[in-house]
Amino acid sequence: MFRVFAFLYGTAAYAVFLFAFLYAVGFVSGVLVPKHVDNGVATAWPLALAIDLGLLALFAVQHSGMARPAFKRWWTRIVPAPIERSTFVLASSLVLLLLYWQWRPLPMPVWTVEAEAARWLLHGLAALGWLLVLASTFLIDHFDLFGLRQSWRAALGHGPSPAAPFVTRALYRVVRHPIMLGFLVAFWATPAMSAGHLLFALATTGYILIAVKYLEERDLVAQFGETYRDYQRRVPMLLPWRRPKVEGATPTLAARRAGT
Repeated sequence: MFRVFAFLYGTAAYAVFLFAFLYAVGFVSGVLVPKHVDNGVATAWPLALAIDLGLLALFAVQHSGMARPAFKRWWTRIVPAPIERSTFVLASSLVLLLLYWQWRPLPMPVWTVEAEAARWLLHGLAALGWLLVLASTFLIDHFDLFGLRQSWRAALGHGPSPAAPFVTRALYRVVRHPIMLGFLVAFWATPAMSAGHLLFALATTGYILIAVKYLEERDLVAQFGETYRDYQRRVPMLLPWRRPKVEGATPTLAARRAGT
């Protein structure tokens, strides 16, 4: 029964994640979805600001808290290890869906780009950002990152997945966190920036910088020691201002499970 449950649970959690991720594209860009960052229930701006900040804070606490190794060690006393990652993915996706649902618009314009060519350029940059996010997950192990591999192995009666090796791969030679770089590009590249969109972009940027630098990187150093410190010295964290000077290693899935 647990094998069947693990398969169904992991698959369902991944389906919810996939919906939440695809909806995020429309939510930020304001296209193809009924509810996005610039529409919704009209609310006085002080209350709208408080609600939006509360939703963003809830996601930050849930996402970073559940990704920490200490929490995982405690959590797997309650939740079976094969579905721990799927549970994390499901919880994060549900909090995102709550954010989409309850987000209050702050429509005051901050900037508007009128030139058609510039508008298309910004839309293209945003699309490139989303593609960078998705491609970067496959450069490590997309299905393991989002819990499918663990739940499917449990369904087949296999043991835990072997630890992923510490290897160099494509975009991870350019920046240490290409997934987060993709999010930043997608959030900021817009021809029409409202106050609500600016709040979303500022808050998520601050969260990414703090979570990556002070939480994820700390966990990676604890896991890989001097190997990761050397990687930090050679490869920039988010902005590809310089190229690696020597060949080395970048963290793959074993490290990425630390998450943010």
